[in-house]
Amino acid sequence: MKRFLKRFWKETEGQDLVEYALIVAVIALGLIAAVRAVAAALVSLYESISAALALTQ
Repeated sequence: MKRFLKRFWKETEGQDLVEYALIVAVIALGLIAAVRAVAAALVSLYESISAALALTQ
């Protein structure tokens, strides 16, 4: 059992996959934040255009 635990602790076969998954997760969170910011800006733009059009009618 002791030998198994030592071998398990030193094993690094799945390490790359975990690192790539963490990188993808960080990129995804950044993209979500960016999309939310762009969406808020677009909503503000459309509201100002709509208000300007309402004043001209």
